[in-house]
Order: sequence, then structure tokens, then C-alpha cells
Amino acid sequence: MKSDKLITPRSSAYLVERIGFSTLAILSFLLAVPIIGVILYIIIHGAPAISWEFLSRMPSDGMKAGGILPAIVGTFYLTLGTAIFSVPLGIAAAIYLSEYAPENRLTRIIRIAIINLAGIPSIVYGLFGLGLFVIFLKLGTSILAASLTLSIMTLPVIITTTEESLRAVPYAFRVVSTSLGTSRWQTIRRVVLPQAVPGILTGVILGLERAAGETAPILFTGATFFLPQLPNSPLDATMALPYHLFVISTQVPGMPIQIQYGTVLVLLVFVLGMNIVATVIRSRARARRQW
Repeated sequence: MKSDKLITPRSSAYLVERIGFSTLAILSFLLAVPIIGVILYIIIHGAPAISWEFLSRMPSDGMKAGGILPAIVGTFYLTLGTAIFSVPLGIAAAIYLSEYAPENRLTRIIRIAIINLAGIPSIVYGLFGLGLFVIFLKLGTSILAASLTLSIMTLPVIITTTEESLRAVPYAFRVVSTSLGTSRWQTIRRVVLPQAVPGILTGVILGLERAAGETAPILFTGATFFLPQLPNSPLDATMALPYHLFVISTQVPGMPIQIQYGTVLVLLVFVLGMNIVATVIRSRARARRQW
């Protein structure tokens, strides 16, 4: 029998393949150009404002002078608080839905509800946090109330991506582990979770990045206009980079443009830093993955 005809440089299939790859490459380049342009524009206009004084001093003169240290620290506290509340709960919920919950109508309804929650505007979460945490639970305008609100907002993303990552682990891993006499929880903890770490990290970082850059939820629950001091407890209000940027861009007349773009650059570096750390951890986890 003759072997199948190979694709040669002169065949039509080869030309179609080359055209497809070239089209994808051009589209990828066109998508990357605006993003790179925006980043370069921010760097060019914001870099002159970056200095040690700008990063380490308290704001003064109605935020027209001084630094943005309270906003940087406040953003870190809010992101950390969001991670503390949302990551364990989101991963636990995803483990239950993926490994324990039966496939029935109730489970499907829960999954649909989680997906729909991911599409709710952030302003709705802010109003919900205001009513529940600030007024009903009497937490006041505080880091704790804002972190809880942001946690509810990020939970759908973490649950959905974690569940998909767990389901992507081959079922054979579970069968082999169970055949060796391990319990279901031991299989999940020692076999399934380590293999799903790259996908779980992706969901966690996507959720925390959204939390770090949101303005509407913290506007009602934890952010303050001007606070020339660092918060002392989770029940204190705080400044935050997104809200600080909103204020100096829209509410403070005569604000130097360099300070605005400098604040944007700091927030951009904060988010990109989270991405870089997650990428390094994810790459190492993928290198150890067994499939």
C-alpha cells in the first residue's frame, strides 16, 4: 500500500495552512500593538513623577503634593484581605462542586448562578456591601467591609476556574490513587490539587487583579477621599490607588498630570507584579505536572 500523500510546499493544503498561520500572527500583532502603546504612553508620562518621596510620603496640599504611600498600603491591605476571605472559600466550593456534588438539577442551577454572578456590575456589589457589611453588620466604612465586598465579587471567578482546573485532571489519576487504598480526600489533596495548581493560580490572580483595580465596591465600603496616615486596624478606612486615581483625575482642580499618570503607573506595576509572581509559580507547577 502506498503511504498517505505528504503535505508539500506546493500543495494547496500547505498554502491554506500558511495563510491561516500568517493571519493569526497578524491579528495577534494588531491586538498587542494598542496594549503596548497604552503601557508605553503611561510610562512616558508617569515615570517623571516616580521618586522615593512620591512612593514613601503622605499626601499633602489637597493631594497636589507629597506622596501616595497610604494609597499603596491600602491597596495592598484590600488585596490581602480579599485573598484571605475569597481564596480558601472559592477553592473549597470548587472542590465540592467538582469532586463531591452529584450531577443533578440543583448542582446545575448553582453553577449557572455562579457564572451569572461573575457578570454582575461591580457597582451592584458595592451597594450590596454597603447594605450588608457597613449598615446591617455595623462594620462601618472599613478595610474589613471593603475586603468582604471584594471577596464576594471575586468568588465566582475563583470557583469557576478552579472547578475547570480540577475537572481537567485525568480521571485515571483518581482511579490509580483510590486503588492504592487512599481515601477520596487524600486523593484530592495529594494528587488532584497539585496537578491543578496552574489553573487554580490563574483564577486566583484574575480575581485578585480585578479586586485590586476596582473603584465602585470600595467607594461605598472602605475607601476614603483623603487620609494622610496609615490605617491602624481592619476597622479603619483607607485610601486605595483606584479610588485615589479617580479623585485626583475628576475632583481635584489643577492636579499636575504627572501625578495622575504616576499613580496609574504604580497601580499598573502593582498588578503586573502579581502577574509575574503568579506566572513564575505557575511555570514551576507545570514543569512538575505529570500529564
